[in-house]
Amino acid sequence: MASCNMEQGVNRGLPKLKLGDKPYTWYEFLPAWIMYLPVVAYWLLLALRYRSWGLPMLANPNIPLGGMVGESKAGILSQAGNVAAPFILPWVSIARADTSDEVLLAQALREMALAEIDFPIVAKPDLGCRGAGVSKCDSIEELRQYIRAFPHHRAFLIQQLAPWSAEAGVFYIRHPHAASGRIVSLTLKYRPTVTGDGRHTIHQLIRKHSRARRLAGVYEAYCRNRLDDIPALGEEVVLGFLGSHCRGSIFRDGAEWITPDLEKVFDRILQDVPEFYYGRLDIKFDTIESLARGERFSIIEINGASSEQTHIWDPKFNIFITLHVLLNQYRILFSIGEAVRRSGRKVPSAWQMIKTWIRELRAT
Repeated sequence: MASCNMEQGVNRGLPKLKLGDKPYTWYEFLPAWIMYLPVVAYWLLLALRYRSWGLPMLANPNIPLGGMVGESKAGILSQAGNVAAPFILPWVSIARADTSDEVLLAQALREMALAEIDFPIVAKPDLGCRGAGVSKCDSIEELRQYIRAFPHHRAFLIQQLAPWSAEAGVFYIRHPHAASGRIVSLTLKYRPTVTGDGRHTIHQLIRKHSRARRLAGVYEAYCRNRLDDIPALGEEVVLGFLGSHCRGSIFRDGAEWITPDLEKVFDRILQDVPEFYYGRLDIKFDTIESLARGERFSIIEINGASSEQTHIWDPKFNIFITLHVLLNQYRILFSIGEAVRRSGRKVPSAWQMIKTWIRELRAT
């Protein structure tokens, strides 16, 4: 439902994005399966060492399969206690049953009223990843259209749109026996834009942009109703809504903004989510300075064991650093899983993971 639009200062609150002469790395847009071949090989080596291939699925024992695959967004968010819950943007979960669109819409509006959620909102599948099926709805009519298109017998979330534009991914790790956790990665997420010159169409601006042309298909689909428009000189044209790399968001390393204050706040929040040891939080915030102080931010989602330290897609890193971070994530996952197994938890079976993965693929 979201569409291309003009918006000045779309990435306000973030440090100024400088693409420079290296707007992307040569491997950034490779097919995912190529990048993850070394991860699969390393997983098998760790499985031999620990005599169990499924330990990563114990990393967050209160999340099915640790959040490796098939996790419910609502199921994770609902575990937040009295300390963590106020930091999460208000949300409700709606099951798409065999009722008419109008009946479901009325139910959704009632649930929104009870949760004090008002338009604009974000609607998204409860089961899914990589931004599939996520849409911004500015009105009742747009929510009606979303419901009309949503598959039956599946659930979706309605969440209050954040009051801030800046977005980040915060990666948190705590060993089960540790008193506190730490933030190991902070990724700053920039919504992609092109700037009008008063002469070229949006389609032409995308095709001549040093980075945008690499994902032209994604951006042109988002702007499909405005590709022939000619933006005025200096106008910013937003090419995407979602803070997802595969949907065109630009990721930069924000490690310099990880402060003791920020770690203390997130550790307090995530210790209020039972036995959460490993994962990434997607957040919106006011300014990078306020975030560094641990202030003025809201949590959108909490993701589990399949999460990635997305700062690795900053072009300042080379392929060796990127692979080192990816492989080290799984070393940590196996270590946490082993600690949880020693506490008496049973490792999920391969068949359980395969069934869940197939179900997620079908839903996505």
